[in-house]
This record gives sequence, structure tokens and C-alpha cells, in this order.
Amino acid sequence: MPKESNIKEALNEQDGLHIWWRMLRPHTLTASFVPVFVGTMLAWLDGHLHILLLAAMLLASILIQSATNMFNEYYDFVGGIDTEHSVGIGGTIVRDGISPKTVLNLALVFYGISILLGVYICIASSWWIAVIGLICMAFGYLYTGGPFPISRTPFGEVFAGFFMGTVIIGISYFIQSGTIHADVMYISIPVAIFIGCLNFANNIRDHDGDKQNGRKTLAILLGQKRAISLLTILFIVSYALTILFIFIGLLPMWSFITLLSAKKAAEVITKFKGKNNPIEMMPAMAATGKTNTIYGMLLGISLLISKLVELS
Repeated sequence: MPKESNIKEALNEQDGLHIWWRMLRPHTLTASFVPVFVGTMLAWLDGHLHILLLAAMLLASILIQSATNMFNEYYDFVGGIDTEHSVGIGGTIVRDGISPKTVLNLALVFYGISILLGVYICIASSWWIAVIGLICMAFGYLYTGGPFPISRTPFGEVFAGFFMGTVIIGISYFIQSGTIHADVMYISIPVAIFIGCLNFANNIRDHDGDKQNGRKTLAILLGQKRAISLLTILFIVSYALTILFIFIGLLPMWSFITLLSAKKAAEVITKFKGKNNPIEMMPAMAATGKTNTIYGMLLGISLLISKLVELS
């Protein structure tokens, strides 16, 4: 087992403000801003855009995702899952010595700020958003907290993809337009899959450690090789759906630019194959986050370009 100093060096972990930045797990934050961007651009394509609502929704989504990551850090430490040798965590508690209570309290503060932002969003749109937002926050907590953490089951990817992908895109569209329709939900599916894949890649990397700790993630049930094969299939399905949506008119022709992210998706699979050590799989995990970011940003940009062309 690598020594703590070797782990910090291998992961390029630095001291100072970098400690707090790592605690947010920035490579996962793509799952919070991409859906907001896509949902808002879909609304603008339909003629609706309120910048302050966009800013509030974006900040609230990032704060909730960050808080979820901190709950994960706290409860995995309390449950004895995270140690100083664990890879893929912020390491704030086990390697940097930050008090677990501090991490938990900061997560609650982030939730509190999100609620205040949610009040503004509700006043400007609908109070039904409060109900949906509270449900999202509850599942963010229950992902690693509570008596039956979702992260320890085979359903983590489904919950992550649905709530961070489909639900956030739907909310982002609704608060801009005051309505919702099936096309928005269909378009959200590839984004939701990519977000679920980010979670899935994390569990593939943590396969051995999670298995030792009694978790029953999808990666554990399938085994590492079959999990990588399923990850490949999910990537292919996402791109196939995107192409289908373009041809049937749900997405503009500009959305073909999302295929530029396919090279990074292929890189994910290449970097996973033949690797068993979590540190060796970190590049694959990073490439998964970049795939989600590139695909989502290109999708949003394609909608933006389509709107600008329409206005010109």
C-alpha cells in the first residue's frame, strides 16, 4: 500500500487554499453547470432568457453538488470507508486534518445558501420549484448519508444521472419559460447518461476498495471488465441518441459538433483497460469528467449558435 506522502505526491495534492478547492471535488462539478447551461439554452431557443435566474440556478446547482461531495467526504470517513490511502476523494479529513464537523457544517451552509437562492427562483417562477429542489437536496444528502446510502447500491448512477441531468435541465428550462414539454426531457437523456457515466467511472476506479467495504455498486456486481464494456455501450448510446435527435428535428444541425467529444470518450475506455490500481485509473476518471464537460458545453453552444443564427 502506498504511503500517505506518496499518495499526496501522486495526486498532486497541495496545501493552503488548494485543500478547500479539492474538498469540492472540482472534476465532478461539470455535472452541476452543464445541465443548467443546456436547459437555459433550450429555453432561449424557444425565446426565453433571464440572466439573473440563470446565475441563481447555476450557483445553487454548484453549491448543492459541492455540498453532496462534502457529505460524501464526511459520511465515508465516519463509516470508516475513507483512509489516508483512498484515491478519488478530496482527502480533506483523512490527509489534511480538517475537522469532520467543519466539513459537515460547511456542507450545511452551502445547502442554506442554496435554499435562499431557491426562494428567489421560486418568487420569479413557481413555488413548485421549492418542492422539486428540496427533493433534489434530500437525495443529495441520502446519496451517502442516512441509514441506506444510495452510493452503496447499484442505483447510484441512475439517481445521479436523473437528478443532476434530467431534473436540473427540466428546472432550468421551466424557470426561464414557465412551462415544460417532452422534447426537453428527451434531449436531457444523453446528458443524464454522461453524468451517470461520471459516477460509474468513479465506481469502476474504486471497485476493489468498495468491494472490501461491503458496497454493492453496479461496477462490483458486473465486475471491472464488464463494467468497462457497459461504460463503452453507454457512451455509444448517448452519441446515437444525439444523432437521432438531430435527424428528427429535436436538436439543430449545429449539434453535430458534440461528436467532437467522442475522441475523449474513447480515451476514457483506453485509459481504463488493463489498469487495476486506483491511481493508475485516475487519468480515465479525469477523461470521463472532460467528456461530460466537452459534450455538454458543445451541446449548449450548438443551441446558442442556432439561436444567434435565427436572430441574425
